[in-house]
Amino acid sequence: MMRVAICNWSRRLVGGTETYLGNVAGYLHRHGYELAFFHEVDEPVARAPLPLPDGTPSWCVASMGEARALAALRTWAPDVVYVHIIESRKLDAKLLDVAPSVFDAHAFYGTCVGGNKCFKFPEAVPCTRTFGAACLLHYYPRRCGGLSPITMLRRYRNELAKHALLPRYSAVITHSEFMRNEYVKHGVQADRAYNISAGLFDPVTDPHPFASGSAAPLTSDTSVGPVRLLFVGRMDLLKGGHVLLHALRDVQLRLGRPLQLTFAGEGPARQKWQRMAARITRTNPMIHIAFAGWVSGPALAALYSQADLLVVPSLWPEPFGRIGLEAGRYGVPSAAFAVGGIPDWLTDGVNGHLAPGAPPTVDGLAHAIVRCLSDPEHHNVLRRGADERSRSNVSAGSWPMLFEIFERARSGAE
Repeated sequence: MMRVAICNWSRRLVGGTETYLGNVAGYLHRHGYELAFFHEVDEPVARAPLPLPDGTPSWCVASMGEARALAALRTWAPDVVYVHIIESRKLDAKLLDVAPSVFDAHAFYGTCVGGNKCFKFPEAVPCTRTFGAACLLHYYPRRCGGLSPITMLRRYRNELAKHALLPRYSAVITHSEFMRNEYVKHGVQADRAYNISAGLFDPVTDPHPFASGSAAPLTSDTSVGPVRLLFVGRMDLLKGGHVLLHALRDVQLRLGRPLQLTFAGEGPARQKWQRMAARITRTNPMIHIAFAGWVSGPALAALYSQADLLVVPSLWPEPFGRIGLEAGRYGVPSAAFAVGGIPDWLTDGVNGHLAPGAPPTVDGLAHAIVRCLSDPEHHNVLRRGADERSRSNVSAGSWPMLFEIFERARSGAE
C-alpha cells in the first residue's frame, strides 16, 4: 500500500482545483492508496469542506502552526507528497524535504511574475515570454501586476524561488498540452512533465448526470424563444465578462432573437459588470441579464440544464478550463477564446466554436457565439459533441497514469 499526502492551500471547495482533489482522493482511496491531507488554511468557511475518505488524517498549518503540522506529516511518513497550490514558497521547499514530491501545476507557478501569464495594458492579451529578470521591464508598462514596486519585487522573488524548486520535483503534472509545454520551456525535463488532460471526473464520486440511463437533452430548437447564454466563474478582469457584455448587442442583432444571459459567480468585477448590464438592458429590451451569485450542486446543474451555450470569455491563457467539460455533461456547447489550454477540450465545430485569442476581441467572441447558435441543426450537432467530449474525459482513463507517476517517484527515491 502506498501512502500519498495531498497538499493544498485549503481543504475547502473553493474552485476547480479543489473539486478535482475530491475526485482524486476518492479514486486513490478506492484503489488501495492510504491518504493524508496537509493544508495551509481552512478557508473560506462559507464553502463546504473538501470530501475526503473516512479516517483520512488532516493537518492545518493555520491552526497547528507550521512546525507541528510538518512534524505530524513526517511522522505519518508518506511515500509521496502530492503538491497542488501552496501559497508559501518556504513551506513549498520544506514539503520537498518530507518525501519524493509530485507537483500538480494548476496555474503559472514559477513561470510568471504576475501569476496570470497575461498583459493587461493597453489590452488584455496572453503573454508568451519566458520568465526571467526581463519580465520586470514589462511589469509596469503592461500592467502585469499592481503599481507598487515593493509588491513587484516581492512577487518576482517569490516566483523565482518557486522556479528554482521545479527541478527538485520527481514529476510535474499538467492538465493541458499547453501547460506541459510551458513547464518544459521553463526547464522541466520533458520526461518528467506529464499532461493528464483527462480524469477530471470520477465516474463514482462525480458521475455523469445522465449515467443512470436517462437521456441527455441533446436536441433543442434555438430558432424560437430566447437564446440562453451562461457564464460560470470568478468575476474579474481576466475572465472577460466585460467583453461578453460588449458583444451582446451584436449577437442579438445578428441572431434576431431575445437574449438571456446569466452570470453565475462572484468576484471583484461583479459590481462593474452589473452596472454595464443595467446600461445594456435599459437601451435594448431584447436583452435580459441576471446575476445568480455563487452557485454549486443542484443549483448549478439547473443552470447548465437550461442553457443553450456556455461562454468562456477568458482573456488570460487558462491552464485548462474544466468548466467547459462540466457544461458539456449537460449537452451544452461552448464559445471561447483560443487561449491557453482551452483548445485542448474545445474543438472548433465539434463541441463549440473558438474565437481568435491573439488578441481576444469583442467581434471575435460575438462571431463565435453566433456560429454556435445561428443554425438549430448545427447547434444540435455541437450539443452532441459536447456530451461526447465530456464522456471521453472519464473513459480516457488517465487515472492509471497518475498511479504510474507516483510509483516512479517512490522508486526513484529508493
